[in-house]
Amino acid sequence: MPVAKKQFFPEDLRQYLLSVSLREPPVLRRLRQETDRSERAGWEIAPEQGQFLALLVQLMGARQILEIGVFAGYSALWLALALPEDGRVIACEISDEYTPIALRYWKEAGVEHRIGLRFGPALDTLRDLLSEGQRGCFDLVFIDADKTNYAGYYECALELLRPGGLIAVDNVLWSGRVLEAQSTEPDTLAVRAFNQKLLSDTRVSLSMVPIGDGLTLALKR
Repeated sequence: MPVAKKQFFPEDLRQYLLSVSLREPPVLRRLRQETDRSERAGWEIAPEQGQFLALLVQLMGARQILEIGVFAGYSALWLALALPEDGRVIACEISDEYTPIALRYWKEAGVEHRIGLRFGPALDTLRDLLSEGQRGCFDLVFIDADKTNYAGYYECALELLRPGGLIAVDNVLWSGRVLEAQSTEPDTLAVRAFNQKLLSDTRVSLSMVPIGDGLTLALKR
């Protein structure tokens, strides 16, 4: 079972924040609720985080998005709904266990034509995209997959991203486990090392936002 995500706001304050700012479409709410009844409850991003990503898509005028880690399709649906009609999300996923749920809701929302699923190890998919001539073609890359490969995903994402494009990375606070200095747990070590890597990376402008489980934004210079 996944470890429950820590909430960094007091719950009553978070509920107030949601009550005055969240505009989660019904189709997204139903998808989130169905996911939360599964054994992987909590693996999807928080609704306020999805809305924030959708706002970034609109602010950037993004048309080409790459998502690394699909699960049941909640974040991909937020992104696809924010795209213009000719926009496209390439969604990378290693398992087809939960993607039938994703496909069902994408179709219900009328955006299945905007989302292309690619199955297999994401690093292989990213290298395939580079070999297909997709270098510098993406406006936004969202990384939310296995933590030990975050650094590799990030490096490929930088190549695939256009100058002025944005990388968004989920779980960078790792439910507070980044503070466990003596931890030898591989995912915790990977997230901590990744955060330090980005701090010193002069190829990007950087901000870590305390939303959801922590979201790093890296703008390619």
